[in-house]
Amino acid sequence: MKPLITIIGPTASGKTTFAAHLAQKMIAEGESAEIISGDSRQVYRGMTIGTGKDLDDYTIEGITIPYHLIDICDAGEQYNIYRYQQDFRECYNGCLQRGVRPILCGGSGLYIESVINSFIIPDKKNEEQRQIRHRDRPLSMGEKGERIPTVIIGLQIDRELRREKISLRLKERLEQGMVEEIKELLKTVPAEKLIYYGLEYKYVTEYVIGTLTYEEMFSQLEIAIHQFAKRQMTWFRGMQRRGMQIHWIEASLKMEEKVSQAMRLIV
Repeated sequence: MKPLITIIGPTASGKTTFAAHLAQKMIAEGESAEIISGDSRQVYRGMTIGTGKDLDDYTIEGITIPYHLIDICDAGEQYNIYRYQQDFRECYNGCLQRGVRPILCGGSGLYIESVINSFIIPDKKNEEQRQIRHRDRPLSMGEKGERIPTVIIGLQIDRELRREKISLRLKERLEQGMVEEIKELLKTVPAEKLIYYGLEYKYVTEYVIGTLTYEEMFSQLEIAIHQFAKRQMTWFRGMQRRGMQIHWIEASLKMEEKVSQAMRLIV
């Protein structure tokens, strides 16, 4: 059995596009591949622009790469790491049974590490959606189970370039209708629940309900996303300290070169 391919990296590093191109290359060379999302918020229907689902990115040269664990529950539901572990295992086993190479892709370090290490979580009552914000330490989740064999590929991006991309992407998402998306969600989801999801859903909701001005919303959200990216990298470095090897690829390389480097790693 070939190992699981895991793709990680901070927000705005281009993980999804890279994963889809890698899967397309594998398919072109005769190996079936599907993507399993490792994002803690893309599970929610209707939360599309703010979570950066970018579903068009899964189609490369006319080939649509199958993906899993996106749009599987309603916004406002209490989806958490326990459900994610179960859902991941079902997708992962399904891929193996069908002879498909699974690619786990996402920036939620807690979710990624919890499934790779098969953490056995002892106290379900104390672990809920606050884990979206990556405030919990992974070792608090309990005993490790049997680690899933995996090749972990990380996209690293220069800090200043990452900051530029985050700021540009925020402007683009607002232009694409992120405010309108949240106004639509507020018709069925209480404001406090959207705020609890953090980042875009916290600050844009506060703007929509009148707590923040547009300028305050943009400024505070931009800072929060930069801080989130730093926390992601801190988590990934922690994974390395905990004995998980990460093969880093420079995100600014041309896609062909990134895919070529990855293909050499996953053989």
